[in-house]
Amino acid sequence: MKLSDRIDSFCRVGDIIKDLGQNDRTDLAEKAKNENPWFTEESIFLSLTGIEVLLQRTKLTSWASSYSPEPSSIKTVGVAMAGNIPAVGFHDFLCILLSGHRIKAKLSSQDTVLLKFIIDKLISIAPEFSDCISIEEKLNGVDAMIATGSDNTSRYFEYYFRKVPHIIRKNRSSCAVLLGEEPKEEFALLGKDVFSYFGLGCRNVSKVYVPEEFDLVPLIDSWQSFHHLLHHHKYANNYSYQRSILLMNQEPFLDSGFFILRENEGLVSPISVVYYEKYKSQHELKEKIDLHRGKLQVITSARGWFTDSIPFGKAQFPEVDDYADNVDTMKFLKGI
Repeated sequence: MKLSDRIDSFCRVGDIIKDLGQNDRTDLAEKAKNENPWFTEESIFLSLTGIEVLLQRTKLTSWASSYSPEPSSIKTVGVAMAGNIPAVGFHDFLCILLSGHRIKAKLSSQDTVLLKFIIDKLISIAPEFSDCISIEEKLNGVDAMIATGSDNTSRYFEYYFRKVPHIIRKNRSSCAVLLGEEPKEEFALLGKDVFSYFGLGCRNVSKVYVPEEFDLVPLIDSWQSFHHLLHHHKYANNYSYQRSILLMNQEPFLDSGFFILRENEGLVSPISVVYYEKYKSQHELKEKIDLHRGKLQVITSARGWFTDSIPFGKAQFPEVDDYADNVDTMKFLKGI
């Protein structure tokens, strides 16, 4: 298949997703929820919207065409996919097939429904893809490897796939920067970056930097629209546990009734907890951000005013060239 044909096929998948009726979306969500108790109808719909954003013809054509020509030999690329949020491995799937290679994927047992749905639609549009896609339990005999896991599992991946070209991703998280002059509407948008997918994704904001005299109450009030998360039993259990631990240890925190705001220099907060850290000047803020730069996936700020940041509310809608761990996946695939 030519690149233009592959792009066309993915765009048609995007059209199918866009045109899914409410009943079909709900049915898909129910199947996904049965696999993973963290997946909700809301999160499935959000994931589908994110895929729609990626599969736009102008974007795909401009992006994929900017890399070198078709590979001289087609390789088999293994992918060990995570399962923390719905269809989290879709971007790797897209990159491998658009680059002209074959994919051998090990899906997370907790996230198979959406990707299998997409694969079925893609093959129904272009049967040629059936020779390029395989789902396996063991990733043997691959020419290159992409794996996503924790800092601990990354060491295993690094060793096991040491003899082939590879991208091994580790733990990442995201942060937000407040100037102190934002309207409440911006706080509400930031709430989407924090609470979408219950905060389970690497693009979820788990840490907020605020000016030293910043009043946290309006921020807490602006996030009350996400109070419904407490109706989810796993989230509620995390909230109750974290609250109990902090009370038992007599550590200070702000309790919103469904999430905890805690001053902490760390970057990765537990589920239902958001860390905040104060800064005195823009220079100090930059120093604090730079300290964690290697572990940050996304920085958000109101309308993207902070250097190398994106606007509040956009964290869960990456563009096609927003690569995990800031490693250019397409460049890697073109070089194997």
